[in-house]
Amino acid sequence: MQIAVMGTGALGCYFGGRLAAVGYDVAFIARGATLEALRRDGVRIESKLGNLHLPEVRATSDPGEIGPVDIVMFLVKLYDTETAARAMAPLLGPNTAILTLQNGIDAAELIGGIAGRERVIGGSAFIAAENRAPGLVAHHSAFARVRFGEFDRSVSPRVIALEQAFIRAGVDAKAVDDIEVQLWEKFVFLSALSGLTSLTRLALGPILADELSAGLFRRALEETNEVGRKVCPRVPADVAERQLGFARAAPPTMRSSMLDDLERGRRLELDHLSGAVARLGRTVGVETPVHATIHAALHPLVNGRL
Repeated sequence: MQIAVMGTGALGCYFGGRLAAVGYDVAFIARGATLEALRRDGVRIESKLGNLHLPEVRATSDPGEIGPVDIVMFLVKLYDTETAARAMAPLLGPNTAILTLQNGIDAAELIGGIAGRERVIGGSAFIAAENRAPGLVAHHSAFARVRFGEFDRSVSPRVIALEQAFIRAGVDAKAVDDIEVQLWEKFVFLSALSGLTSLTRLALGPILADELSAGLFRRALEETNEVGRKVCPRVPADVAERQLGFARAAPPTMRSSMLDDLERGRRLELDHLSGAVARLGRTVGVETPVHATIHAALHPLVNGRL
C-alpha cells in the first residue's frame, strides 16, 4: 500500500510514522521548517505507546515527485482544505482514496467537490499529541484511535484494507458503517471545546469549575447536537449529555488546538468550527447564539495575530 500524507503536523507525522515503521510506503508532503526537519532528522515520536525514530523518510514539497498512490491521508488545517485538495492532483490515480482525519464537519464535502466525492473516506482521530518541534511528535495520551468509513454506509474493501494497515501499525482502528454520525458525535464536543477554551483562554477544567462558563459549555454542546440532528436525523439526541460526561471525566488541563493556535498568533479554524455550527444552524432553522457569539468575538483574530 502506497500512502501520501498531506498535512505533516502532529497527527500526520504520528500516523504516517507508525505506518512507515511497519513497512508501508509512506511519503510526507511538507514545507518550510517541517520539510527541512523531516529530510534532516526523519520522523521522531515520543509516546506512552512506544517511542519511534525513523531517521530516513521520503519527504517533499511537490506531490508531483511522488505520483499516484493508493491512499492520501489528508490532515491539513481546515482553512487549507481546498488549496491542498487542488495541490494533491498528482497523487490521484484511477483508484486513489482520500482519508480525511481533519477537525470539523465539512472537510469531506470540500475535498469531494474538487477531487471527487467517491474518493473520500470520512474519518475521526482520537489522540492527544502536539509537535514539540518540526517532525517531533509528543504523544500525551495512552490511546491513539481512528474511526473511518464510507459515506454510503458500506464496508468496502478499501476501508477494510485501511483498518488492517492501521492495526498492523499498532493503531486502534475500526471501519464503521455510519461515519456521518461518528463525525457529528465528535464535532459536538470539538466545537464546544475549541470555542470555549479559545474564548476564555482557559483549559477545560477551569471552565467546568465555574457555574456560568460550565453552563455556556453545555449550551454549546446542545446547539451543535440540535444542528446535527437536523442535518443528519440519525444523530442521537443524547450526544450533548454524553459529551458533557466525557468532558467532566477528562483531564482538567485539556485544551484545544485552536487555543494553541490563538496563543501563538496563527490562523484559526474558527470558520469551520463555531462558524460552521452557526452557518448550518441558519440553514436548518436552529438558533445557535453561543456559537454565533464565539464566532463573532474571535473573528478579528481568524487570520492570526493582529
